[in-house]
Amino acid sequence: MAIKIGITGGIGSGKSVVAHLFRIMGIPVYDTDHEAKQLTATNEQIRQKLTRLLGHDIYQNNMLNREMLATYIFGNPQHLQEVNHIIHPCVKAHFRHWVAQQKGNDFAAMESAILIESGFTSETDIIVMVHAPENIRLQRCMERDQADAESIRKRMASQMADEKKLQYADYVIHNDGIRPLIPQVEMAMHALQKRFL
Repeated sequence: MAIKIGITGGIGSGKSVVAHLFRIMGIPVYDTDHEAKQLTATNEQIRQKLTRLLGHDIYQNNMLNREMLATYIFGNPQHLQEVNHIIHPCVKAHFRHWVAQQKGNDFAAMESAILIESGFTSETDIIVMVHAPENIRLQRCMERDQADAESIRKRMASQMADEKKLQYADYVIHNDGIRPLIPQVEMAMHALQKRFL
């Protein structure tokens, strides 16, 4: 069974870039956000539970009504928790199945912004956190999403603070625009190989 690496970081930290570098180095990466969206749209168990919770309008023309779901969970931690309790167990099961298929790989990774908050840490052996100063993250998100600073700050506030995430990290990759990423990822990989192989 492959050693499982959790890749996390706050919005705008550059965790997707780091995940891409891991892929280039030959490590398969499970994109939790993408897979959760796919499962929410197609998984029958999720579909039944969301329909019970929100009514038949949550799926229209056989497609998830993302706007309705977003309205339900936005700014309401209890509603978000209800939806997460439906989706996260299915994502975990899907990830386990995916890892089992990664035969011949010493490592497999999971990229998730909410790795710690969602309880996905139980699925990983090592946590790599991508860290960037808040002002840089804010600028990146504003440029990437064409969004205003206030809406980005709200999204940042809805995630666990980086200071707390750092307490869980086994390795930290600094994406501050000063220290180059590739040598840091290579060093983390070297350390992982030394530790586990």
